[in-house]
Amino acid sequence: MVPFRGRGVPRWRWPVRPTGNVDHSEEPLAKFERSEGPEDYRHRMLMNGLAFGATTLLIVIGVWLANTIMEMRVDQDCYLSGRRNCAPINTPPVERY
Repeated sequence: MVPFRGRGVPRWRWPVRPTGNVDHSEEPLAKFERSEGPEDYRHRMLMNGLAFGATTLLIVIGVWLANTIMEMRVDQDCYLSGRRNCAPINTPPVERY
């Protein structure tokens, strides 16, 4: 969210001191602490596998996208230079006996 300032509002204001409603006790942090129970190793490994799979998928898509953009750029450079027959012709390899 971008805060826009209204017309006539100065660009800089003095820092506002915190009010008394801030809780500085350690009780609110208790909900973020780990429980003393056993860890769920299977769930953790499943999440690690999913994260690895998602990362691998993103890398593969990125490499494919980069290759596609490169091929399009080469074709565009060929066409813009005024050449004809810029499309590659796929021929089977010649077998020599």
